[in-house]
This record gives sequence, C-alpha cells and structure tokens, in this order.
Amino acid sequence: MKGLLRSLTTLGGFRGYSVLSSDQLRIKGVKDVIAVASGKGGVGKSTTAVNLAVALANKFQLKVGLLDADVYGPSIPTMMKIHQKPEVTKDMKMVPIQNYGVKCMSIGFLVDKDAPIVWRGPMVMSALQKMTREVDWGNLDILVVDMPPGTGDAQLTMSQRLQLSGALIVSTPQDVALIDARRGVNMFSKVRVPILGLVENMSCFKCPHCGKPSFIFGEGGTRKTADEMGLPIVGEIPIEVEVRKGSDEGIPIVISAPESQVSKAYSEVAQNVVTRLDQLAKE
Repeated sequence: MKGLLRSLTTLGGFRGYSVLSSDQLRIKGVKDVIAVASGKGGVGKSTTAVNLAVALANKFQLKVGLLDADVYGPSIPTMMKIHQKPEVTKDMKMVPIQNYGVKCMSIGFLVDKDAPIVWRGPMVMSALQKMTREVDWGNLDILVVDMPPGTGDAQLTMSQRLQLSGALIVSTPQDVALIDARRGVNMFSKVRVPILGLVENMSCFKCPHCGKPSFIFGEGGTRKTADEMGLPIVGEIPIEVEVRKGSDEGIPIVISAPESQVSKAYSEVAQNVVTRLDQLAKE
C-alpha cells in the first residue's frame, strides 16, 4: 500500500491528450460511466453523487461503483462511512471498499484524514489514472464519478481518458451557481460527452411545522437555464436537515429515511438517469 501511495505522488501524467480508441477508453467490466459535476463547489455535488449511487444500487438493484475524483477535497470516505485502506490484489490492483451495496474508491482512503493534498497538476492526473485503471472494479452496471468542481485539467482528463456515457450537472437555483453550471455543460459538450440533465439541488426549504416552502436560493432558475439550453431537469432536491446530518454521519438519506421527500427525489434522479442511459444506448 505504501508503494502504491508513493507511486501516486510521483511526478508524471500529461498535459496533452492523446486520441484513444473506444476500447482503450473503456474500463474493463464497466458498462456505463457517468460524471456528476458542477461548475463550482458548495452546490451539493458530492451529496448528490453519493445518494444517486446508493439509490441505483439499492432501489434499482444495479451493480454500482463510486469514484471520488475530487482529489483536493475527497468527501466520499466521510459520506460513505469508510475509514479503512483498500486491499491490493496480487497484480497490484486496489480493491474498492464496499458499503451500502456500492464499491467505492477515493484518494481519501490512502492519505491521513487531515492531510492536505498539495499536488501539482501532473500528480493529480497520475492519481486519477491509477484510481480508474488500477482498481479491480469487477463487473459494474454503472460507475458514478464524483468530479471535482470547475472545468480544469482534472475534468478534461476524466472526460478524454474515459468513455463517459454522460454527465449530470448539479446546481442550486442561484444565478451565480447557474453561470458556472452553464460552463460545465459547455465543457462536456466540447469534449462530446452527452449531458444527462441538470439536477436542481437545494430547490426549496419546507417548514417542518407548516409545510410552507421557502425558496432560499431563488425559484425556477435551474429549470429556466435547462429550457434555454435544451436540456432536461432530472430532479429537484429540497433542503432538509437530515441530508446534512446523514452526510456528516456517513449514512446517506436514501438509507436512513427511504420514504422521505428527499429520498424520493433522489430516487427520481436515479430513475431518470437509467432511462436516459437506455435512450442514449439506442441512439
């Protein structure tokens, strides 16, 4: 394991992007790879990725993996309640750690909890390469990739070094977030990755006493943006205290409260993702 970690921190990687064949882009045994992305941080991208992956595995009985590609800010170890290091096979491939029916891999499994990831671009590219190609994923229906926020080197690397079946863009209804969400959509479009749709996170807060909704970050912004860009809205996720609590405690809300409004919203996202992937496969 120490040898693997040392190899992750060895300078390498690439700045240019080679043209690879379809077979070279695919991960052996993985049917579909989807990116959960956002133009900026703080919009609930990782929470969405976790609950989507767990919903796909538990409600739809799919074989699901979850890759934490947010190297500088890995959240999956906390959100999935995993605090151990992965084992290594005889051929030096890391074995993903499973919880809630989902196989997980994160750089957070390999470094100390409070250790900063002070790496330059090539080191990050090398780490991402190892966490995709040098992991024994087995057979998966869907690999959900929790992308880093923004539209930089890491995003381009994942988009051009993997056969992505599609990208899911997460945003709040706030104009400032939607500006960056548009940039994310345009980046994936430029590298010819289909957009599965937009997820409006933190769509509203419903008072637990009277049930009246409060639109803290604005109302209808994501839907308007989706309409302007010709994209579908695949889900609207309201704010609930239990979502934050579940993320901090490592118990996704689709597990802790499967009948809650938020859990049903995540299940709707999962259903729409499955439907969209089926549509794209037929095109």
